[in-house]
Amino acid sequence: MTRTDVVRTLKVPALLLTLLALAAPGAAQNQDAPTAVSPTTTYPDLPSETPAVFTPTFDGFDHVRREVMIPMRDGVRLHTVILVPKGAAGAPMLLTRTPYDATALTSHTKSSHLGSALAGYDNAVDVIVDGGYIRVVQDIRGKYGSEGDYVMNRPLRGPQNPTPVDHATDTWDTIEWLVTNVPESNGRVGILGISYDGFLTLMALVDPHPALKVAVPMNPMVDGWIGDDWFHYGAFRQQGMDYFYEQEATRKNEVEWWTSHFDDYDMFMAAGSAGELGRRRGLEQVGFWRKILEHPAYDAFWRDQAVDRALAAEPLKVPVMLVHGLWDQEDIYGDIAVYKAIEPKDTDNDMVYLVMGPWNHGQQIKDGSSLGALDFGSDTALSYRREILGPFLARYLKDGAPAADVPPVLAFETGTNLWRRLPAWPAGCAEGCRVRPTPLYLGAGLGLGFAAPTADDETFDEYISDPAKPVPFRARPIQPTGYEDEGLTWPEWLVDDQREASGRTDVLVFTSDYLTEPLKISGEPIANLVAATSGTDSDWVVKLIDVYPDQVAGRPAMGGYQLMVSADIFRGRYRESLERAAPVAAGEPLLYRFALPTANHVFLPGHRIMVQVQSSWFPLYDRNPQTFVPSIFWAEPGDYKKATQRVYHSPGRESFIELPLVVAD
Repeated sequence: MTRTDVVRTLKVPALLLTLLALAAPGAAQNQDAPTAVSPTTTYPDLPSETPAVFTPTFDGFDHVRREVMIPMRDGVRLHTVILVPKGAAGAPMLLTRTPYDATALTSHTKSSHLGSALAGYDNAVDVIVDGGYIRVVQDIRGKYGSEGDYVMNRPLRGPQNPTPVDHATDTWDTIEWLVTNVPESNGRVGILGISYDGFLTLMALVDPHPALKVAVPMNPMVDGWIGDDWFHYGAFRQQGMDYFYEQEATRKNEVEWWTSHFDDYDMFMAAGSAGELGRRRGLEQVGFWRKILEHPAYDAFWRDQAVDRALAAEPLKVPVMLVHGLWDQEDIYGDIAVYKAIEPKDTDNDMVYLVMGPWNHGQQIKDGSSLGALDFGSDTALSYRREILGPFLARYLKDGAPAADVPPVLAFETGTNLWRRLPAWPAGCAEGCRVRPTPLYLGAGLGLGFAAPTADDETFDEYISDPAKPVPFRARPIQPTGYEDEGLTWPEWLVDDQREASGRTDVLVFTSDYLTEPLKISGEPIANLVAATSGTDSDWVVKLIDVYPDQVAGRPAMGGYQLMVSADIFRGRYRESLERAAPVAAGEPLLYRFALPTANHVFLPGHRIMVQVQSSWFPLYDRNPQTFVPSIFWAEPGDYKKATQRVYHSPGRESFIELPLVVAD
């Protein structure tokens, strides 16, 4: 029975009926209007079930987690996570400083176990947990939970940084606080990190704190122009633009770069130039991109920041283990450059160590059994952590630790898949051999060999380089940079089969005869390319390749595989000076000499050696318009023109790869 039925039954007067209807909830004439409440009306509270402060018990945890804000000398406080194993006393600390979120790096799973919390990027979990270390991870200034301003690879105090603070001072202040305020520690600190975190590890070696006893920089960013993340010999690595965008747009990387095409090749081609793509995406709002645009050449901005140069000027106070990946797709230059800069100061041969593994960027803390199509026969990363990294850290951080059996250089020999213990780098072998620079000549008929060209040889080979159809750096469709856990294969591109490129008419392919005996190289191959272009600017890509036999027993897919052993790109406008761009003399044979990344490889009998030469490596590197313009970032569509490229191989104009050939004494 409705309210109206009741009223009708009682024959209520019409006026009263009207008043009741107006007051009734949900009255038809005001069905959507809120009920008016007097300001003086009070109602009982329904208490919140969320406490003002919740204190977890962490019952059953095998570690204690502390989050603190550590003050720096300028008053800025840095967010720091400290994970202390339960019952720890007199334990050493392992520090990593990072721009990648200290909270996330120490909270990988919802588990009470320290190993689970650390199971992710930049944590050598087995070494940390089994070693009983106190784990410390800190957000650098300006990122995530830390205060202050963020500057990409903040330079040391000096011409590029007029402030009183840098990553060296921040590390010093952090260690000072830790040894004073972590009672479970023994007062000894080690620092380690990969990539950007490896760069930060190197920064700690500038005026190091006395409590810093050991450093392990892995795949560190060292020189962003010569051969690490941002450029390679002046050619811009444009597939890293998403990193600038996400890293600097917000403190916590909350704004994401977006893809507009399934194939990155199409996305970059549609924009025309890297500068134009950045403009379309609003990238000029972030400071580092503006600096990239302002400094395309190797000027003081880049030279002052080169970490190898900075460390060469510093005394050697802390034992260092540099960790290099022979197929590091991001920072293949830096750690070898640092080794060359600081190893001469190690007069007793007991302060500077180098490990080279068959790894991509950071693979040394993951599974190292394989890389792409390559199978190494064992978990090379696990053996490194167990037999080298663990004992090395313990030697400097723990009382009574046994002497670590760590050679000055531990180098994995690709091709044979063997570890070599060496006295220095490059050495080739422990004793009884030496490295002899030996020219491998590009020859007539697209041949390749150790015999210099003769007067009867053809003068050159040529191809047409068309910026409208640049050579892909890997098989299309080309996906964004990313990691295996994102379903992407970016970490494997340096071991991709190079047959995709060798079949193109705009790639010259020089091939040796089948080898009858092993041929080993240890060190940096040097490209010596005598070449001419019909344009006024040009890029030159040189790739040293191991060609597998036509058939491989037990692994048929490896038959004829073209494995890139070492390769790089050089931007022609910097041939005369890395500091200033200049047009290339059209049609004139000129020498382009540049180092390729370090290799430690054996070309086995039945294999062949190949050298590929091309003029684009797209879209990893931006296209050279092949017409000289003030800035390639802002090349216009009309600037991109076809060019005839000639590579010479005649007496007096020899093109060759100077191999670091290992020979018997």
